Amino acid sequence: MDIGTSSVRAALYDFNGEVLPETMVKNERRLTATGDGGAEIDAVEAFAQVERAIGDVLKKAEKIDGRIEYAAASSFWHSLVGVDRRGRPTTKVFGWADTRSREQVAVLRERLDEAIFHDRTGARFHSSFWPAKLRWLRKDFPKIFDRTANWLSFSDFVALKLFGAARTSVSMASATGLFDICAADWDAPLLEFLKIPKENLPPVAADSETFRLSKKYAGRWPRLKDAAWFLAIGDGAANNIGAGCVRKSRAALMIGTSGAMRVAFRGAPPAKIPDGLWCYRIDRKRVIMGGALSDGGGLYRWLKDTLRLGENDDATEAEIARRAPAAHGLTFLPFLAGERGTGYHETAHGACLGLKTATDPIDIVQAALEAVAYRFAEIFDQLNEVAAIREIIASGGALRESPVWTRIIGDVLGRNMCLPDTREASSRGAVLLALESIGKIESIEKQAVPEGQKFEFDKKRRALYAKARAGHERFYKLLID
Repeated sequence: MDIGTSSVRAALYDFNGEVLPETMVKNERRLTATGDGGAEIDAVEAFAQVERAIGDVLKKAEKIDGRIEYAAASSFWHSLVGVDRRGRPTTKVFGWADTRSREQVAVLRERLDEAIFHDRTGARFHSSFWPAKLRWLRKDFPKIFDRTANWLSFSDFVALKLFGAARTSVSMASATGLFDICAADWDAPLLEFLKIPKENLPPVAADSETFRLSKKYAGRWPRLKDAAWFLAIGDGAANNIGAGCVRKSRAALMIGTSGAMRVAFRGAPPAKIPDGLWCYRIDRKRVIMGGALSDGGGLYRWLKDTLRLGENDDATEAEIARRAPAAHGLTFLPFLAGERGTGYHETAHGACLGLKTATDPIDIVQAALEAVAYRFAEIFDQLNEVAAIREIIASGGALRESPVWTRIIGDVLGRNMCLPDTREASSRGAVLLALESIGKIESIEKQAVPEGQKFEFDKKRRALYAKARAGHERFYKLLID
């Protein structure tokens, strides 16, 4: 199962890690955006969507013989929800894009040494993470804060509902910004500063630990009553595993609503994490590093809607492909949803510079797609400080719908790219890690990279983009400063 912010996907897999396509389920959903910067969903409603996806898969699998022995899942990182002593939600589920805690980021940076905590927790101070959100909730909603007995990721809330106990995986905990990624435990100095007792957080389970459904759900889903359930891992970690990107030489690049570039590998976190990157854990043997962009496919869709380009996306793609790199003379700063990597500027906004009477909508869209590629190039450069990347595996609905964007990114990075045929890399990744844990496969590192469409970068276009990227970087620094 893949529990995302925009959909809940579920399916049955065999012990070879192959999906049974006739069982696949995808239920759409959307977090609510509020005028003050919120991105939230009701916890009970979100859990009901998970229940529905499980039920839908079981219904589709009624004619398939065999026992369902294990269940594995991935879930969106960085969520936060509070529950009272009876396990009832005291807050909404806040997503990574919720920026209402942004004022607390400045307080954290003023009172703590961000570099020290970045290297220890793998996370910069930012509204995506728990430290800022917890300070915001304590300050603005003290009664709710005092009524909250436990602070959880949404996947931990799912565990509480299904198994009767709130537990978290090292993968989910490591992306909260409140976790010591070397000690693989909650960060004591940060908890002391935030005045959060450790018992208010979920215990971190062993990598191979599994759980059983409560009596309520075992009765509701008899076919799952004997299944062993692994706790969810982070969707980014699962995506890397499913795409075959679990070595330093191979990076995963994903564009859905937002975007990310990541490398995963066995070993300990680096002593010094590059300033623009985060570093979390897949499990206690492996880490995952990368950078995230707030604007990805959501930006492309916004441009099409705002500029009224119509529903013929193929025409837009063909026109962009026909035009020379960066010939529009525009500099687009893709921060409509704020900035995460690489600067982590809470107050960043988007901009389009160089507009003139000859500028047309395609110029603006092309400039925006190229600008996202330049931001990925910043992440790529920092990743290469700790990993010599030779291959890039692409994924995400936005790139599947836009081959021209995939080519632009490859040309900007100067690396060939592959877009695998598998469309469910995250759920496949969670399954493969579970199969390794139970001994059905030797290791996730020895799994083949899925076949897919190849994109070879063009050296001439690469040179043109290198010049345009330098101009983009000048305006970026000017705007941010």
